[in-house]
Amino acid sequence: MAITPTPPQPAAAQPILEARGLCKAFGHVQALNNVNFELYRGEVVALIGDNGAGKSTLVKILSGIYRKDAGQILVDGRPVEIHGPKDAERLAGISTVYQDLALVDVRDVGSNIYLHMEPTRFGFWIDFKKLYADAEHIIKTLRIDMPSVRVNVGELSGGQRQGVAIARALARGRHIFMLDEPTAALGVEQQHTVNELIANLKAEGKTVLVISHNLEHVFAVADRLIVLRRGRRVGTRLKTNTTREEIVGLITAAIQGDEEGNT
Repeated sequence: MAITPTPPQPAAAQPILEARGLCKAFGHVQALNNVNFELYRGEVVALIGDNGAGKSTLVKILSGIYRKDAGQILVDGRPVEIHGPKDAERLAGISTVYQDLALVDVRDVGSNIYLHMEPTRFGFWIDFKKLYADAEHIIKTLRIDMPSVRVNVGELSGGQRQGVAIARALARGRHIFMLDEPTAALGVEQQHTVNELIANLKAEGKTVLVISHNLEHVFAVADRLIVLRRGRRVGTRLKTNTTREEIVGLITAAIQGDEEGNT
């Protein structure tokens, strides 16, 4: 199959988040090798690759869990240093939703959305009226099918729980959402719920990065696909300009990556 590199965006567009030449090693294992990466405002990007490709390492560097060995991170064209998750949130507006979601099952939806940032009255008492009203507003903004913001999270479906985790990030004012395997262990109906949620985030002008092994899910939600293999970026494709067969070929090295040696 002939490979034609696909430009991710018009040349005039500036990435909302960009990485240049990222490197990261763990002992003798080079997890990332001179990787470039970019996200544009209001797009959904899939980051894909086999186990050991470097996906998790890249995301953990961008979200402040790991420190890069070399390279540069830019936000709206300005270099930044991300030393931890709070820097990722404050400097880049990044929220990462991991597979465990970090929800409190015995507390209700509203309390989970505003966990550790509850509105107060007179600086002392939690203003539950405002908390639940604000939670309702966010749930409606994301168009999440939720029985009530007063129901305990432990009673919700997997798709609804994903929605609560994302709503919490939105309540914190984040505009870049990194979703780690958001449909893992979900049924078909719940996967559809997550797909709708991602589409609603995009409709709100947010940027979404989906880390996934599920090509069916990737092709359902992503505008652009970035493929990593053995710590290198090997290809970028617009969904409209590629096929599942080509992406599998890039992942497995059956197809030579057009970006190999250039990242």
